[in-house]
Amino acid sequence: MKRLLYAALLGAALITVPTPALAGSSGVRFATYNLSLNRASEGLLREHLADPSVDDVYRRQARNVAEVIQRAAPDVVLINEFDYDPEAARLFADNFLAVGQNGAPAQKYRYRYVAPSNTGISSGFDLNNNGVIDTTPGDGSYGDDSYGYGIFPGQYGMVVYSKYPIDYQAIRTFQLFKWKDMPGNLIPADFYSPEEQAVLRLSSKSHWDVPIRIGRETVHFLTSHPTPPTFDGAEDRNGRRNHDEIRFWADYVTPGGSSRYIYDDRGRRGGLRTGEQFVIAGDQNADPNDGDSTGGAVEQLLGHPLMSTRVTPDSAGGPEATTLQGGANLTHTGNPAYDTADFADTAPGNLRADYVLPRVGLQVRDAGVFWPVQADPLSRLSGVYSPAWSAVGGYPTSDHRLVWVDLKIRC
Repeated sequence: MKRLLYAALLGAALITVPTPALAGSSGVRFATYNLSLNRASEGLLREHLADPSVDDVYRRQARNVAEVIQRAAPDVVLINEFDYDPEAARLFADNFLAVGQNGAPAQKYRYRYVAPSNTGISSGFDLNNNGVIDTTPGDGSYGDDSYGYGIFPGQYGMVVYSKYPIDYQAIRTFQLFKWKDMPGNLIPADFYSPEEQAVLRLSSKSHWDVPIRIGRETVHFLTSHPTPPTFDGAEDRNGRRNHDEIRFWADYVTPGGSSRYIYDDRGRRGGLRTGEQFVIAGDQNADPNDGDSTGGAVEQLLGHPLMSTRVTPDSAGGPEATTLQGGANLTHTGNPAYDTADFADTAPGNLRADYVLPRVGLQVRDAGVFWPVQADPLSRLSGVYSPAWSAVGGYPTSDHRLVWVDLKIRC
């Protein structure tokens, strides 16, 4: 059973997007959204979310990203770039998601999960090799010398919201996993000293295995946000790390020897067991055709035998943006309908960066990218780059788009 998510008159065409089936049925919508709710200092996000009545650019952005989520109405959603703060995660759910924005249906998530991120946690080493060990948050190269880039602890963190129960006792996190402990890793050994290699963590934020209970089934929601494969030099330290952060999930879902090396933050070893259901989600910062990724990074997932890739989420707004913006987009070889990130006409152009990838055997009923064309009234939620929004990154919501996949799951 489908309800209209939105409708817009485009010439003679009525554009509709289905919402997931009602609770209690077998249709479950999983989504990922890098909504750029990161702020310039610790505690500022909580301050902005505590009083939604204030009319400034920060609250408007928060209302806009909440409306995107309400329009898409996911049952389970990973949020990327949300500063680590459990209270801020509650405030966003209560003050924004649970309050209808511009006529959109309120979304109430009874369950949520948030945990620390490696971003902005000082390593005590000169990880960018500029000759200075910066240990003062917000100062100079502090972000580059942290375990994951961030100018304060937890910047650019993650949150999971769910309408279905989360098995909190079974959650596994991999924040502390050392990069060196991945066999065949791509650490640039000529860039990092032996002492630095001994402490480097693989995850730039964290990797979470969040089990979601859907009726009698458990689906492991495997969430992460690998570092962009840029902002480095010839050593390609970020590109290599991005590759291995993506590889982590490819190994984790493969039973047997491929995942035997993995250990979580409580010391439990190994990955998923044979037959366990999963959905991988997140801003992977990697496109299979274009951009600056290293060594087929995301193909490690897209080409994995356990990954369902028959249906690719798409939009009409992506191709339109490519045509209107031109620039680097015109050199791309990938299908712009699959793009999920709007980097305007600057290099590397718009890319497919965000993914929701279910396990083979989970039936995909529908999928999409929330990127309306400009003639659609809801295009105000994606918009185009404008200095008026520069305080929050230049867009009314984010330079990324929400990606969703509807799955048929036995309840």
